[in-house]
Amino acid sequence: MRVALFATCIGDTMFPDAAKATALLLTRLGHEVVFPAAQTCCGQMHVNTGYQPDALPLVKNFADTFGDTSIDAVVAPSGSCVGSVRHQHAAVAERFGTASLCGQVTTTAAKTYELSEFLVDVLDVTDVGAYFPHRVTYHPTCHSLRMLRVGDKPLALLRAVRGIDLIELPDADSCCGFGGTFAIKNAETSTAMLADKIKNVADTGTEFCSAGDSSCLMHIGGGMSRLRMGAKTVHLAQILASVDSRVTA
Repeated sequence: MRVALFATCIGDTMFPDAAKATALLLTRLGHEVVFPAAQTCCGQMHVNTGYQPDALPLVKNFADTFGDTSIDAVVAPSGSCVGSVRHQHAAVAERFGTASLCGQVTTTAAKTYELSEFLVDVLDVTDVGAYFPHRVTYHPTCHSLRMLRVGDKPLALLRAVRGIDLIELPDADSCCGFGGTFAIKNAETSTAMLADKIKNVADTGTEFCSAGDSSCLMHIGGGMSRLRMGAKTVHLAQILASVDSRVTA
């Protein structure tokens, strides 16, 4: 299968390891991974803050860039950005675009997947051969949980990881408080939500808190760092791309 990697803007600029891990994992599973250089932001932050007309060029660019018929699927290590592609792009195209763009958006959105749903639903795999000998808890991000409805797919993938000690996170489905610009516009509320999330992570006694969105991990990781908790954050893709060096060497 020919898979296009959608790195996302926050991944490309701040957390490239998650995108690299996604490419490495899919390549290891036997698929051709391409990186269309023309990709940009999906436009989610524009739509979320009320600037829908300004998102139109980004929506069109996404449809043009990933609409290539030689691309079988578009995969991103981000439930948030995939949620935007699958739900917001059509609304922007219908309101401000053309009938042709609406068609493009529908076609491209239909082949765009968050990493865990692509692995489980499309490739029908949960055991990707990963090895991660650490105590880990998993935070299901809001967009992946509520918009994409990935359910327990990430957990199914993590449970198959060799060496992992996976600990259930209390109140796992509660928001971490990031919400993109929500954390800026409603800083006090966001901070209170983050405090609850960090307490729950601390109660697990884990070494790592994982999630499928770098944005949420940035928020959670920043809070944990300020409290000098010792625990770290790691993207789901990085865990799944990890292998036992003693075996692969």
